[in-house]
Amino acid sequence: MSDSLVLTEIDNRGVAWLTLNRPEVHNALNDDLIARLTAELRRLEKDSSVLAVVLAGAGKSFSAGADLKRSRMRADGPLEDNIKDASELAEMMRTLTRLAKPTLALVHGAAIGGGFGLTVASDMAIAAEDAVFCLPEVKLGIIPGVISPYVIAAIGQKQTRRYFLTGERLSAAEARRIGLVNEVVPADQLRDAAENILKYIVQNGPQAMAAAKELIFAVADRPIDEALIRETAERVARTRVSDEGKEGIDAFLEKRNPSWIRS
Repeated sequence: MSDSLVLTEIDNRGVAWLTLNRPEVHNALNDDLIARLTAELRRLEKDSSVLAVVLAGAGKSFSAGADLKRSRMRADGPLEDNIKDASELAEMMRTLTRLAKPTLALVHGAAIGGGFGLTVASDMAIAAEDAVFCLPEVKLGIIPGVISPYVIAAIGQKQTRRYFLTGERLSAAEARRIGLVNEVVPADQLRDAAENILKYIVQNGPQAMAAAKELIFAVADRPIDEALIRETAERVARTRVSDEGKEGIDAFLEKRNPSWIRS
């Protein structure tokens, strides 16, 4: 497996910039790229110096989704092998969405199938005006199985029904309208738009951001009952008595930067 499939640069603030690097095939997802990205995300999660992860694609596209040559070869194999193959993609998506650090996708060109999935599995996404999104699986006689939970969570059932069943393309503007991406900017302003978000993220408590992200998954779609009220109270109490929580409150009262902000 080549390390060059995913390029990583960590800046002095602790922002990790990951670039999918199969530009000759529009960053199509094959076995090696899936395994490499999963491994790199896990490595960055364990690195306490990393505060946030930005995901982008080299060349003309963010990601054209599954490598269809690979998919066709696998289609003639045993069902068990195909389940294992799909499970590796599912694990990559889960690793990205549950990463204990903020994640931001910078999308340009094509975001098709699995590329669409990487967009919605990220915490935030900024699209270039030229970005095109599509879930074309039904046109190929298959379904967008492993990315479906993330698509539904991002844009809801009604919009998912439309785009799963039509396979039509979405413009960046439409993607913004339905909540698929947070912002749309000219292609040459993607980096600047990312910096506008990152300037806030790097000021925040790393453990608090991880806990806040975990809180979202724990609370989403649950009834507001006594169990949930108790759980959320316990969660905020644990952060308040943590070393990071005490440091953050002390820093505010003392009118100074907390220890986690790097000069």
